[in-house]
Amino acid sequence: MPDQSPYPGMPRWVKISGIVVAVLIVMAAIVIAFDIGGPHGPGRHMSPVRETPPTNDRP
Repeated sequence: MPDQSPYPGMPRWVKISGIVVAVLIVMAAIVIAFDIGGPHGPGRHMSPVRETPPTNDRP
């Protein structure tokens, strides 16, 4: 029986999960850095405010 190392190494699912997380972080950084997707914030989901001009009803 050949000698086995005491620890076989990091499991494959851990390596793949780390790569996926790293790619997602890089993609998020690119979106933030280049402002892809338009303006962000609470005003993004609100309809634009339309002010009516004042009327001169007084004679």
